[in-house]
Amino acid sequence: MASIPRILAVMGSGETAPTMVSTHQELFARLPAQSSAVLSETPYGFQENAGEISERTTAYFQRSVGHAIQPIGPRDAAGTDDESVARLQAADYVFAGPGSPTYALDVWRGSAFVDEVAGKLRTGGIVVFASAAAVGLGRCAVPVYEIYKVGQAPHWVDGLNLMAIAGIDAAVIPHFDNAEGGTHDTRFCYLGARRLQRMERDLAPETFVIGVDEHTALILDVGEATAAVHGRGAVTVRQAGETLQVVSAGNTLGLGALTRAPRAPSSQGDAAEVHRGIDKAPKEAGSTLAEQVSSATAAFDVAIENRDAQAATAAVLMLEAAIAAWSADTLQTDEGDRARAALRGLIVRLGGAAAAGLVDPTARLAPLIDVVVGARDELRDRRDYDLADRLRDAADAVGVELRDGADGTTWHVVTG
Repeated sequence: MASIPRILAVMGSGETAPTMVSTHQELFARLPAQSSAVLSETPYGFQENAGEISERTTAYFQRSVGHAIQPIGPRDAAGTDDESVARLQAADYVFAGPGSPTYALDVWRGSAFVDEVAGKLRTGGIVVFASAAAVGLGRCAVPVYEIYKVGQAPHWVDGLNLMAIAGIDAAVIPHFDNAEGGTHDTRFCYLGARRLQRMERDLAPETFVIGVDEHTALILDVGEATAAVHGRGAVTVRQAGETLQVVSAGNTLGLGALTRAPRAPSSQGDAAEVHRGIDKAPKEAGSTLAEQVSSATAAFDVAIENRDAQAATAAVLMLEAAIAAWSADTLQTDEGDRARAALRGLIVRLGGAAAAGLVDPTARLAPLIDVVVGARDELRDRRDYDLADRLRDAADAVGVELRDGADGTTWHVVTG
C-alpha cells in the first residue's frame, strides 16, 4: 500500500473557485483512490448562512474537483463531537477555508481538531487551509476583521503554529495581492502597506511573513521537504520588514530554501521579483471572474460593432458560463453581483441591437439603390434633371444619401 504524503497546502484565496480546481485535483491524485475528505465548518460556523456555505463547498468538491467531502461539526465546537472526530481520524484530506480567522482560532485552540491535523502532518495526510483558515497557520495571526472593519490598532494574536511542523517560523498572510480597495490599499489581507510595516516591527526577528497571493497555493511537502507554488500569483517571503524573495507560480524550492534569500538573481527581471517591496502599487487587474466579465464585454462590443449577432450571443453565453462556474465560490465579495449585473446589461444591449436590426442595411439596400443610381445616371445623361432629382429626393426620404462626384455617384445610409 502506498504511503500517505505529508502535505500542508496554503491557499491565498479561490479555494472553491475554478482557479483552484486543478490544485485540489493534483493533491487528491497523491492519495489512495478510496481516501475520504472532511470540511471543517468552524471558521464560518457562527454565520447565519453556514449551512449554505457547507452545501456550496460540498457541491464544488463533488462537481468540479470530482471528490466527495464531508462537513464536520458541530460548528461551534471545532468538530470535536464523537462522529466528527471519527470522520476526521479516518480522513486523509482535511479542508478549512472561509470565515473569521479569530473565531476559528478561539474555537480551535487546544482542541482535538488541531491535535488530529498536526498528527496528519507528522504521520500522513493532506491538510488544506485557505483564506481565513490560512491566517491561523503561523505562530502569529492577523485579526483581520478587528483591524480592517472594527478599527482596532494593528496587532497580532497567537496562531496555531502548524507551520512549525514544516520547520517554518512564520506568520501567514493570504490575499497578499488583494486589490478590492480600488482607491485605498487592501493588499496583505486588507492590512495595506502602512499597517503591515507597523505589525512587522512587532514580530520576533526570527519570524518570517509568508504572503500568498489570491488564487495561489503554497504546497509544503513535509515528507519530501519541498515547497511548490501553484496557481496564478506568487508567494512572498519577508523578514524584519524586508522582502527576501518572491516565488512565482510554477516553481518548486527545497523547503529550507523558501525562507532563505536567493544567492543572486539570474537576470534583471529576477532581481525585480526577488526585491519586490510592499510599496509596489496595487495591481489593476481584478480577480478571474472580473477578468472574464471584462473579456466577455469586450468581445460583445466588437461583435455589436461588426453587426455579428452570433458573436454577440456567444459573448453573452461566455459570461453566463463564467458566472455558473464561479457560483460555488464561498468568498463573500460583490463580484458575483457585478458579474450578474454585467450579464443583464449585455442582454439588454443585445435586445436593443436586435430591435434596431443587426444586419448591415447597406448590404440589404444595395440591390435596390444600385438600380436607382443607374436609372438616375441615365436620366441625367438625357438631361431629365427634374426626374433625376425626384429619384435623389426619394432615396433621401428613406435615409439614403446620394453624392455626385467626379468619379460618379456614391451613396451611404444615413444613421442617427
